[in-house]
Amino acid sequence: MTTIDKDILGSRLPAEGAPKVSFVSLGCPKALVDSERIITRLRAEGYELARKHDGADLVIVNTCGFLDSAQAESLEAIGTALAENGKVIVTGCMGAEPEKITAKYPNVLAITGPQQYESVLDAVHRATTRPHDPFVDLVPPEGIKLTPRHYAYLKISEGCNNRCTFCIIPKLRGDLVSRPAADVLREAENLVKAGVKELLVISQDTSAYGVDVKYATSTWKDKEVRAKFYDLADALGDLGAWVRMHYVYPYPHVDDVIPLMADGKILPYLDVPFQHASPTVLKRMRRPAAQDKALARVQRWREICPELTIRSTFIVGFPGETDEEFEFLLDWLDEAQLDRVGCFRYEPVAGAESNGIAAAVPQEVIEQRWNRFMARQQIISARRIKRKVGTRQQVIIDEVGPTVAKGRSKADAPEIDGSVYVTSRRPLRVGEIVTAKIERADAYDLYGTAGF
Repeated sequence: MTTIDKDILGSRLPAEGAPKVSFVSLGCPKALVDSERIITRLRAEGYELARKHDGADLVIVNTCGFLDSAQAESLEAIGTALAENGKVIVTGCMGAEPEKITAKYPNVLAITGPQQYESVLDAVHRATTRPHDPFVDLVPPEGIKLTPRHYAYLKISEGCNNRCTFCIIPKLRGDLVSRPAADVLREAENLVKAGVKELLVISQDTSAYGVDVKYATSTWKDKEVRAKFYDLADALGDLGAWVRMHYVYPYPHVDDVIPLMADGKILPYLDVPFQHASPTVLKRMRRPAAQDKALARVQRWREICPELTIRSTFIVGFPGETDEEFEFLLDWLDEAQLDRVGCFRYEPVAGAESNGIAAAVPQEVIEQRWNRFMARQQIISARRIKRKVGTRQQVIIDEVGPTVAKGRSKADAPEIDGSVYVTSRRPLRVGEIVTAKIERADAYDLYGTAGF
């Protein structure tokens, strides 16, 4: 959960007596970007952001609705906001199914779906006194970000054309809508000018970028750039920041981007949501791309770019998953040797087609499989990370302490991967990129020294 608990704009002060809005952002980085866009619009109109619900003129809750557990967290946040403030506007993925909200909280002021920025602003205008004299300079060119100043999420499209049986995202967020390449590059350039050192490229399906607009071109600095995964990655690589690719489905054209990583143009990092390895489970999941060839693809990627880090997510306990299918997944993990892996226990999300396609796996079996999966992958991750002991790694610093700073290597995305703990002869600064000699490792983190 992200709440506004700091002065995001530094010395840029709102008009005296401006209405105050408290904000809660739940869910994935894509939802966080939606929150940033709403907050940017509010600040541009002169609204002030409050640190607490109590004392604010109203509260906006940006919800997550992907899993039942996420919906429960969203409903709890709405209830807290109502108890502490009383005036609440709800937006985000749960807003696509408003009856789930009104059934428990009929007194919310308004409910809007994801990406409905204008509707959120309209609801705010109805609920509060609109600032008399908004100033555009209240908002920096890069907009308002809820991440630390040295990294930012860059959303390149909305929605998804895939119809995975376990996923209700297309129902909540619609089909794929890609942003023009020039718009993405302008936003990225403004972020870099403002001091962002790392751009995290996100969408529901990053490698499908531009399919909906037939890879249309747009003008960026006197040249035409196609709305295509490779072209965008190549152009982003010219901006001088780390560029990290997330949510990349393994379509064949992803192979074309690996040489950009080998050449150092973008980070040698791919976040590929494989979800499973068994062909029969993948068929029931209705996963896109030729995942039956995934092992060969991974091997080829590493041949082109030996420094490549691959992270992925998987689901255990998918309806109908047999012991044989699960053992196939464990064997696949041993062969793939992925660097970073997350695992979800299957949840029967309301409205998901997968709930009725096969028999449910008992919860105790799901728990056993999750534990076995995590234990197997921990051995693999620890083995791979120990290979970095004795090497020199570039590290971007996220936090500083009296003697040790916490950062990330090119192999580590914020919040989901490991960390690098760096000792230094001089004080380090947040956002600084230093070279550290790695001295030891544990299952997930590295420890090293800068200024050796």
